[in-house]
Order: sequence, then C-alpha cells, then structure tokens
Amino acid sequence: MAGVPAVARSVDWWEMLRAPDFLAHPYPEIHRLREPARVHFDPVSGVFFVLGHREFSLLARSSDLGRDTRLWTNSWSTPENRERDPVGYALFSEFQPQMTNANPPDHRRMRAVYEAAFRPAYLARFGSSIEEECRRVLDTIPVACPFDFMTAFAKVLPGRVSLRMFGLPDEIESDLARWVEALSLIGNIFVTPKQKADAHQALREFKLFLRGHLKQAEDDGFLAMARASLAEGIMDEEESLNNLVTLIAGGTATQTLLGNGLVTLLRHPDQLQTLRTKPSLMEGAVEEMLRYEPGGSFILRVAIRDVELDGMRIPAGAMVLGLMAAINRDPGVFPDPDSFNIRRFPNPQLVFGAGPHICIGKEVVRMTGRIAFTMLLARFPQIALAGEPVWWVHRSDQHGLDKLPVQMN
Repeated sequence: MAGVPAVARSVDWWEMLRAPDFLAHPYPEIHRLREPARVHFDPVSGVFFVLGHREFSLLARSSDLGRDTRLWTNSWSTPENRERDPVGYALFSEFQPQMTNANPPDHRRMRAVYEAAFRPAYLARFGSSIEEECRRVLDTIPVACPFDFMTAFAKVLPGRVSLRMFGLPDEIESDLARWVEALSLIGNIFVTPKQKADAHQALREFKLFLRGHLKQAEDDGFLAMARASLAEGIMDEEESLNNLVTLIAGGTATQTLLGNGLVTLLRHPDQLQTLRTKPSLMEGAVEEMLRYEPGGSFILRVAIRDVELDGMRIPAGAMVLGLMAAINRDPGVFPDPDSFNIRRFPNPQLVFGAGPHICIGKEVVRMTGRIAFTMLLARFPQIALAGEPVWWVHRSDQHGLDKLPVQMN
C-alpha cells in the first residue's frame, strides 16, 4: 500500500491480543512495539494499530474518522458476511442505530439529548444514591476472612448504580446483570457464534423490558429525556432503546476501575498509605488508576475518507485501533510511565477516548470510583491480597479482573 511503511518487525497482532500473558500484563510487549513505530499497519487484516498518545489524540479528534463500522472495508454489514454469519449480522444490525455507532450528523443529534445530563453538575444529584448503594454492598462484605472482591463488590455496585440513576425496579437486578454480561462481549475481537446468539437474545429481552417500562415509569430524569426525544421526533424508537441499553450497561467501565484500581493500590502500599492519610488526593488517584491499568484495551475508529498521519496514508474504510495500554503509558507524555503515582499531574489519560465520541458516561465512572474507594478505605483500615488475582482471558477489548481475592479488617 503506497504511503504505508513496512512494520518494523513481524507481529501476529491477533494472536498477541488474545494471548493470556498479554491480556494480564501487556506493557512490556507494548513498549517494545512502540520503539520502532507509533503507528503499525497489519497487512493481513488491513487494520492500523496506534500506540502513541499524540497520534491517537489527532485521529480521535479528526472529522475524517468516525465510529460507524458499516464503513469498514469487508465489515459485518457486507452481503457476503450476511450470508456467512446471519446471527452476527442480525445482532449488529439491530444494535447499530445509536449514538455510539453513528457518525455526524446523527451522532450529534442523538448525543445532544443526554449530554447535559452526564455533566458533573447534573450528576451531583445522584451522589447520595451512589453512597447509599455503596454502603449496602459494603454491608454484605465478609470481614476478617478471604473473599472475591470482584464477585462481592465490583460486579454488583455498577448495576445497583444503574438501577438508581435510570429509575429501574430492583426486581430486574439479576436480569440486568445477565443482559449486560452477554452484551459486553460484542465489542470483543473474537466472538463465538453462541456469544453472538446470547447477546442477540439479551438485546431483544432488554429492549422489550425498556419498551414497556418507558410507557409506565414515572421518572423526571433519563427516562423522561428518552420519552421526550421520541415525542419530539429527535430519535426513533430503535435509536432511543439502543441508546438506553448502552447507557444503562455502561457499568463495565466502573467494574474494571474498581478491580484494577484496588489491585494496583494493594501492589503499591506506599501510595495506598498516602491516599489513606490524604483522602483529598482521591480525584487524582482515580485518574492514575485509569491510566495505569486502563479497563479498555482499545478504542476503534473507521476512516470516513483518506487521512494523513505523519506521512502515512490511512485509506477510507480502514479500521484504526488505539491500544490503550500503549497510549496511557507513552513516555513522551507521561514521565516514568510504568510507575504508579497518585500525585501525577498533569494526567491526560485517554481511557475514555477523545474528540466527539469521548465516552459520555465518563463522569459517572469517575464519581462512582471516588465514592467507592473513599468509603472502602474509610471502613476497612486493613486490606490485603489473599491470593493471586486472575485477569480476564476471554476478552481482548477489555482489561479487567475475573477474580481478586482479598481480606479486609
């Protein structure tokens, strides 16, 4: 391909991205790959991998790239793929109409409905609810004996927060957890036919519930915004339902923050002690947790038209993946990037992305993380690892913990 330099050394990207050792600790390999080039081209798949902070920032903010994967050459939306993978085609087709997957002007049209509600000033109204839910979950944690933090706390709290924020009944908590678990896998690079079928079923069940709940729920918050956007013709029903599904299911980012953040603190006892001594550092500590062990493995963009980056041509229809483990530890931006420092400033970490498609729910994740860690450290003077953490090996798009054995006193 003209304008695309040869990769400095042969890399089997897809094998690497699903290797258990890489999923648990990607940083040594990422540093080696970034030395020869900050942007790599994989001739096998036609995908560009971005490892530099500056390079990803430019691409994420560029109007020449977007999120609509239907524009991806040989994507899921082609007639050939529809025949080859009808279940996947049906799943992605039904989940496509929403702001996360849209390019301008549709992206702006839908995002404008919720954007103000996800700013800190509006979200402050939910602070006491998040504290109450955090307290309820903490009350169930066993004291002075080992337990799995992920099962007991990190996987539970985000769902409870979603129930409160979106005015959903407690009775659907188990269904919500099941729907979110199934749907969370569709962003993976490698999705099995069964996972696609399960996600498709979960999507339909989730939307069926929301369709009925929207008609009868009394709510002056997010559900009221959804109803108003329907009544005013800003969004059609499928767009409205898909956007609600994605917003409600966004707790996976909080789950990874809680697990990744706690294991990082426990592995850096000096930083943990500093945070206990000076709780005022919590805001910066959460940002450093997000940078140091980012829950998202990559952020995708698709070239809408040809775009140039440092003399390299990225053609229209090309997929671009920003690898967060590399971007958030770029030594050109973060001095001593492999050190965990809760006082780090500035800290322009990019786990939530950048540009028009920056994660709309980022402040919910941050706020929940600050509240949860503040309450956790206040309640338990002693927290220690009680075994070896187990990282996800079934997800290449997310960097998170399956198990985190701890003991709290």
